[in-house]
Amino acid sequence: MELGDFLSSLPPPVIKGETVSLTDNVVRKIFKFAKLKKSDVFYHLGCGEGNAVAIAAKEFGVKKSVGVEVDRSISDIARRKIGGVTNVHIVDADVRKVDISEATVLLFWFNEPDIVDAMTRRFRKELRDGARVITIWAPLGRTIPDKVEFPFLINKKPFKQAKTLQQQIRSIYGTDCIDFTASWLLAERYIDALEVTAPAYRRFVNILQSMVIWINAWNMNVACEDEVPPPVQTYIGILKTFFNIDMDRMLEK
Repeated sequence: MELGDFLSSLPPPVIKGETVSLTDNVVRKIFKFAKLKKSDVFYHLGCGEGNAVAIAAKEFGVKKSVGVEVDRSISDIARRKIGGVTNVHIVDADVRKVDISEATVLLFWFNEPDIVDAMTRRFRKELRDGARVITIWAPLGRTIPDKVEFPFLINKKPFKQAKTLQQQIRSIYGTDCIDFTASWLLAERYIDALEVTAPAYRRFVNILQSMVIWINAWNMNVACEDEVPPPVQTYIGILKTFFNIDMDRMLEK
């Protein structure tokens, strides 16, 4: 089974993050990183069933907190969770169409390229200067983030455009290339920061994600190694032998 086949066997909402909610601890960590304050208007684009909008209002005292969710059945759950808090609102809408002009801080956790591209254009056009967009794992398009605490990143408008991929990588990771050790540590930091897996599955997720990171770096010519290193060969073999996940064809060079 190739990686694409493995991913396609999972429920689409899981792959797209539609039913994945950040834990309250992770939300608080993100808000502290973004220095969310009382004068902010917070928007969570694709809020799901999570508590981010409520935490922004109740614990960080923002002026207004808005959750945007296209799925009415999910937004109804989110709406029931906020109770009678007056400065919290749940909007049933596609993030690509909702009015975002008043937002000063936005949490944007999407990975579909078409949505990322569309929203990056909207952020440039519609947000006021100084607005902060919080992303997870990667910045907006080919931009240089203003603040990094991997896997959390902040782009502040006006956004800074990276001249090269290496410049963007350096701004995020502090290096011009990614080696196997870096890919492993990045996957580990992602798992820890988002509290995404139970201990029993941690090793598998760490292997799988670190391989995806390193192979992507290799295919984009930003891997530090000139040849596929032995640890990568070993872990690709483990995934193929014990989990029936074939990643060999992902290596383009």
